[in-house]
Amino acid sequence: MAKNTRGSQRAHAVSGEVDTRERILNVAETLFAEHGFDGASMRMITAAAGVNLAAVNYHFGSKEKLIEEVFRRRLVWLNELRRQRLDQLQLEAEKLGKSVRPSRILEAFFGSLFDLAREPGGEAFLRLLGRTLTDPSAFVRRVLAAEYGDVLERYLQALYASVPDVPHEEILWRFHFMLGAVSYAIAGVDALQLFAGEHFDDRNLDHLRERLISFLIGGLRAPLPQFSD
Repeated sequence: MAKNTRGSQRAHAVSGEVDTRERILNVAETLFAEHGFDGASMRMITAAAGVNLAAVNYHFGSKEKLIEEVFRRRLVWLNELRRQRLDQLQLEAEKLGKSVRPSRILEAFFGSLFDLAREPGGEAFLRLLGRTLTDPSAFVRRVLAAEYGDVLERYLQALYASVPDVPHEEILWRFHFMLGAVSYAIAGVDALQLFAGEHFDDRNLDHLRERLISFLIGGLRAPLPQFSD
């Protein structure tokens, strides 16, 4: 009986640690999205999470490690979803003896963000990701490169194959523009309200998804630039 009691106590302690860790991550994610990495101090995070600084240091060791884990826990899930979707698209196309349509590649890569938004806390992370991509620090850039790198390369290779008549350099530029458009859009409608008026408040993610994917496909299919030189 004593052994069972000790086992139960250990399990409860582990569960408590997991709960504390997740609470810190959830609070940090929201505050980083609202205030930025520099603006959200450790004091703000510990106060909102109801923990002391020792708890943050115990679970993460430093603010940089906390930032890294905020990204890692979401991007691991997101990247796995993207891998699965591209694998499925390529398998289906291979059976038909065709290449994957570029519109489906864009939907798989960017549309997955909206699936993430439906996960608990996903919208806060999207706002954080949008804010980060428009103004990344050197540290966060390294974190994103480590988590995004291989998946991003796979999607770029798929795009190269799907539009062979478009130079790779142009695809890179267009993908760069797409990332900018998506980052700006998912950061929220606040900027849009500057010229549309405060009455404009369409935060429907399904509407945003349809508008955004349609816009991105149009950008990818746009005529190639004709440089004067």
